[in-house]
Amino acid sequence: MHGTTPYLAEGITVGIRHYTHDDGAEFVARARESKALHQPWLFPPANAAAYASYAGRLIEDPTKAGFLVCETDGGGIAGFININNIVEGAFQCGALGYGAFAHAAGRGLMGEGLDLVVRYAFGGLGLHRLEINVQPDNAASIALARRCGFRLEGFSPDFLFIDGAWRDHERWAITADMIRT
Repeated sequence: MHGTTPYLAEGITVGIRHYTHDDGAEFVARARESKALHQPWLFPPANAAAYASYAGRLIEDPTKAGFLVCETDGGGIAGFININNIVEGAFQCGALGYGAFAHAAGRGLMGEGLDLVVRYAFGGLGLHRLEINVQPDNAASIALARRCGFRLEGFSPDFLFIDGAWRDHERWAITADMIRT
């Protein structure tokens, strides 16, 4: 990573950086273009007011850390990865949520971005454990978790309220000592 990069961490094709309020127009446009890809799993903000509220929480709440996955060639937003429910003390854990935008899906960008976020979380944020909760039928999200070294730890019935109903989820996790060097 060179000194003038806008990124917290940078790989070969993507870099990760925090959300800004100025990202709203691009984020909302990408979310609208990606509705068919995201639903029924994910419902990112699709208008300016919803984005402002969403980004504000990620920027201001110390129990959250939001990252935009951006292509290093041009800086366009390829997806997003958020760490929610960050707990310090003896736990040192956070819960990941993520989504690729349709133009970037299937190109390996989110795998590289997730690897960068995991390393940043275990380094810069000082976390020990990250968890991903995924609906069992969300094959793409499960494949991403598996590719990035997360292990399946269990099943949580009626875990999260999504799209009007309590949804079952698989629990995937990775700890700092599992990171490939």
